[in-house]
Amino acid sequence: MPFVPFGWYAVLRSKELPRNKLASLHYFGKALIAFRGPDGKATVRDAYCPHYGAHLGGGKLVDGTVECPFHGWRFDAQGACVLAPFSQRTPKVSIAGLPVLEHSGLIFVYVGPGEPAWEPKPIPETVSHQFASPIDDRVRVRVHIQEMRENIVDESHFHYIHKQSEPPIQNLQPDGPFAELRGRIRRSVLGFELDNTFDCSMYGPGVMVVRTHGRALSVTAIALTTPVDDTTSEIRMLYLLRKPAKAPFLVPLYKFLFKRLAFPEVRHEMRIWDMKIHQPRPVMLPHENGIKALRRWYKQFYPVSSDAS
Repeated sequence: MPFVPFGWYAVLRSKELPRNKLASLHYFGKALIAFRGPDGKATVRDAYCPHYGAHLGGGKLVDGTVECPFHGWRFDAQGACVLAPFSQRTPKVSIAGLPVLEHSGLIFVYVGPGEPAWEPKPIPETVSHQFASPIDDRVRVRVHIQEMRENIVDESHFHYIHKQSEPPIQNLQPDGPFAELRGRIRRSVLGFELDNTFDCSMYGPGVMVVRTHGRALSVTAIALTTPVDDTTSEIRMLYLLRKPAKAPFLVPLYKFLFKRLAFPEVRHEMRIWDMKIHQPRPVMLPHENGIKALRRWYKQFYPVSSDAS
């Protein structure tokens, strides 16, 4: 499979890029930089100076431009060179960039041919006072991001890994670059029987929002999967817990218990991903329909000539 499916990916949280910060990133097999221009809008561009190859992430911001640490060349938020010391004319060169979208407290970039024809939808919980600030968990794993996405439709693992009594019944509903999935989670936690419904919204190959609704606890999990290079992917999970209406002071306790219960299972899955291989034609049981359905939907994010499965 091509290691970068076409689509939008979150590379930073908005708060990680204040106006005065120059951030160095490495995604999609490329060195990148991110900063905000004079208007405050985020830009994500290639990291290397076209003059002599210095990494611009080692430079500094000057009036909304990035200044090369080697010779002082400056580039604006559109990537154009605006200053080259001692030159009679400013060179007509620029550093390439990626389309950027910012909402829901996240900075997204688009990777693909041409201009993007769609955008990930806003996530209202990120700006709602009914939800606590997110639990932020980020890990890099030796696996393709498609394998990470297939996890949500892997019916049988919900029993074996997450202790659900039986595999859930799921029905993937594709809608172009978007898809919806609904299901139910029934399991025992600390002696209590949980019976929660969940709604899953997928926005292309790199963004998924899972909303779990229950009497005891409701959680919105934002799963951000981003290719790092041709062997490694990053998964960043932002868990937003709904505040107890009558006892908001319990939020720290809820977060503590959530991490104690959820994180070991998540880390166990990641250890499995880190050592698994991709099976183009897995041997499926009769009830296991989700992975095949997701793979059919996911194919649209690869080049037409690709035989990804």
